[in-house]
Amino acid sequence: MFTRASIVIVIFGSFFHVSAFADQILSLDEAESLAIRSDPGRLRFESQASALREQAVADAQLPDPRISVGLLNFPVDTFDRDQEPMTQIQFGVEQKFPKGDSLAIKSAKRKIGAMAATYRGEDRQLQLLKQVRLVWLELFYWQRAEEVIKQNQRVFKQLVTATQNNYAVGRGQQQDVLHAQLEASRLDDRLLSILDQQEQAAAELSVLTGLVITDFSLPASLPEMGPLPSRAEIEGRLQKHPMLQIAASEIEKSHKDVALARESYKPEWMLGVRYGFRDGNNNNGSERADFVSVGVSLDVPLFKNKRQDRVLQASQQQLSASKNLLDQRYLELQQKLRKAYANWKALEQRDSIYQLKLIPQAGQQTEATLFAYQNDRSDFTSLMRSRITSLDTQLKAMRIHVNRAKAAARILYFVGELS
Repeated sequence: MFTRASIVIVIFGSFFHVSAFADQILSLDEAESLAIRSDPGRLRFESQASALREQAVADAQLPDPRISVGLLNFPVDTFDRDQEPMTQIQFGVEQKFPKGDSLAIKSAKRKIGAMAATYRGEDRQLQLLKQVRLVWLELFYWQRAEEVIKQNQRVFKQLVTATQNNYAVGRGQQQDVLHAQLEASRLDDRLLSILDQQEQAAAELSVLTGLVITDFSLPASLPEMGPLPSRAEIEGRLQKHPMLQIAASEIEKSHKDVALARESYKPEWMLGVRYGFRDGNNNNGSERADFVSVGVSLDVPLFKNKRQDRVLQASQQQLSASKNLLDQRYLELQQKLRKAYANWKALEQRDSIYQLKLIPQAGQQTEATLFAYQNDRSDFTSLMRSRITSLDTQLKAMRIHVNRAKAAARILYFVGELS
């Protein structure tokens, strides 16, 4: 038979329950390593950078020479090679020389593109690390929330039984039974919602790491991420962030485009050498001499105002746009960093309030209400309300603690370090 004293024991004893964890523990460091190794984007950017470096070597070379073979001035009546003096078999070689230093500039531009691809790969890894940290932390919260709810489920089911027995022997009221049943049902609903959120987070973490997360459990406590640098220190390092390095690469490429536009004012020229073989003899009986022809051709930029000038102006405007893009991205990163840092500081203060004040106060309130109920100075509704307040305070404290860690994970993205 359950009495007021037995109800007190049921509630008080729940505070000392310790949940067991699965043997296989997936730490945050392991999740990060798995995500980086299984990410196809990393290999994609590495391949792009390698391809651009190879292309840079090819861009620096002269175009392939052109070889020609021709039959010139053959008589169509006899097709005899020695009938006419101008009949010849001609072999030629031509080599094109592009404008100015355009080859070296194009090669340098490709190398800049390779560096930009490397920076894009680094930024993707930073984004991936941030994402896997946020998802891991979210799953951590829902797993811990499940444990808290299950602890309280056992308590509330026992309370339902206790109130039913008390009511059966005339020591309780029907409304106490209904109240206990209602709160137990609400916990069942909260657990279903938590399990749904847990499955979603686990599925997302499975995609990121390539693991079946249902086979693993997360650690019982959050990992130590170490002290964060000050906001001023991070802002001082923003210029080295991959996102800004990508924008800086665009400026370098635009500089090369301007240089290419200036080279377009110079002529592109071609050197050609042809050797003609002749058969037969001259009128005086001597052998006919072979012919050698050497020629140089070049293009002349006569209409510069309609072509070269326009290309130069366009490249200069693009250079200005690239500089503006760098400034824009810096301001955006700075704004996001300040917002994330302010959020982290606010959560740090709230976390401290919950750990030092609200959780102890909620526990003290529950103890006081239990004592009052045990001595017939409080009703069952107040007892339940204090228990629910304690549960909500636990979950809220855990949510703030996890959100603080998530805010730190967002800040680490701006630090720009992969290890």
